[in-house]
Amino acid sequence: MTKKKSHTRIRRWCSVALVVALTASPTLASAQAQGVSQGTGTVANPGFDLDGTGTATPTGWTTTGTAGASFTEATAYGYNGDGFQLAHWSATAYSVDTWQRVTGLPNGDYTLGVYVRSGGGDTANYIELDSGPNRNRTDVPVISDGSWLNIVTSVHVVGHEAVIHLVSHSAASDWTNYGLVTLTPGYASLPIRGGDVSSLVRSEQDGGVYYTASGQQENALDILGDAGMNYARLRVWVNPVDGFDDEQQLLEGAKQAKAHHMKIFLDFHYSDTWTDPGHQTVPAAWANDSLSQLETALYTYSAKVVGDMVRQGTPPDMVQTGNEVNGGFLWPTGLNYGSDSAWPTFGALLKSAIAGVKSADPYTKIALHIANAADFSGVEWFYDNAIAQGVPFDVIALSYYSYWHGYLDELQSTLDSTATRYGKPIILAETAYPWTLDSGDPTASLSFSTASELETGYPATPAGQEAMFRDTLSIVQAVPDGLGLGAFYWEPTWTVVPGNGWDPTDPTSGDGWENQAMFDYNDTALPVIADYAPR
Repeated sequence: MTKKKSHTRIRRWCSVALVVALTASPTLASAQAQGVSQGTGTVANPGFDLDGTGTATPTGWTTTGTAGASFTEATAYGYNGDGFQLAHWSATAYSVDTWQRVTGLPNGDYTLGVYVRSGGGDTANYIELDSGPNRNRTDVPVISDGSWLNIVTSVHVVGHEAVIHLVSHSAASDWTNYGLVTLTPGYASLPIRGGDVSSLVRSEQDGGVYYTASGQQENALDILGDAGMNYARLRVWVNPVDGFDDEQQLLEGAKQAKAHHMKIFLDFHYSDTWTDPGHQTVPAAWANDSLSQLETALYTYSAKVVGDMVRQGTPPDMVQTGNEVNGGFLWPTGLNYGSDSAWPTFGALLKSAIAGVKSADPYTKIALHIANAADFSGVEWFYDNAIAQGVPFDVIALSYYSYWHGYLDELQSTLDSTATRYGKPIILAETAYPWTLDSGDPTASLSFSTASELETGYPATPAGQEAMFRDTLSIVQAVPDGLGLGAFYWEPTWTVVPGNGWDPTDPTSGDGWENQAMFDYNDTALPVIADYAPR
């Protein structure tokens, strides 16, 4: 995995003296009573540019709450270069809601989209769309430089009207900017809310236990499923030294997932051990094979594993043929790093693997998975070449770890550009974030513990972990044309359990991932599991 680029963050401060006067955000009924509406079925003054600067109540909008904490201002960083934005800011603690009632809407599903940036630190900071009894909100991510993020939330509109809310409950000098507001037909959902639980079977066999936030011991998939997780990602290695992560463990994990009413995302590594952009070791049994022999081995092995899952009654719903294959797989034969000329060989291997999967289950979706979802140039190079080689696939699967790959605005830029270029559904096949930088296991170094590489505004705390996963999901949810399917949190159940380590050649090894699991060092569920709730 590549380290993220270095950035200079420019914190933008508003400089207006304000007075505190707290009131509640209006409901639809109170909005009607105050008589503010936009009767054309469209948002009035969506870019806050009709009134110039310093306007506390922009045309078409109403402000409720702290006097002066909501105002328009000129900015060199206005969304789409219009030079204006709405700002929420006060020199003292404040609570403010800038809102608008939109009428004349045909009943049905609608999505509110808002371009935002925020310095963070707020008690609550969100956009919300209300219609009758229906109400949904999305929290504003922390984005303290000049870049904008587009976030969305959706509801089913009844009564031909809805109320848009831009809400900040903030400490002194916390700020949020709003650049453009849209209201469009359709519902932006996240159908996939997944987790890679490949190590769970081994954890349970070695005595791992899991507790709800209230201290009740339960099955881990019960805890995560009750929170809203609906998709399990499971890896498989060809012939691992210690026998774990092999097909037998895969089949047991698949039975558990299906028993908990979860779909299955099968992750072929095509190796006897871990694979990633820097490691793609050919299985020992295939080490001396020619290209044609490797093609046959891939086809036969893929067909067998998927076929066994089908016969067990746990067919995979989606399959990735290779794990983080930025540089190919089955090295050195399938190596493609930086070379267009190497793609015909790698492409042939990919097509053999996919053909094997499809021979066993023609209905499963095929995903191609690479790392670094914050690098569009790398994404473009890989998928352009895959398409040029005629590799058939249904889903673009990317890994995103902010501390290695980049900031949330870089993630959004890559995902949106990818959706526009390829028109294919996109998932984050892997993502995670630490809830602490302290180790819970002296037998292994933490995979990540570098404070300087944490995302700005997202500390390594339970609340910071929850906010990062929540806001990452929000970026996927906002991918244009509904092409953002969702995300898989990587190894939420890989807690400290002796014997359940990362090294298949060393039974005493620890995992080094415990500070990014969804359970703390007392094996108790962390707040981050709430992010699995349906949207």
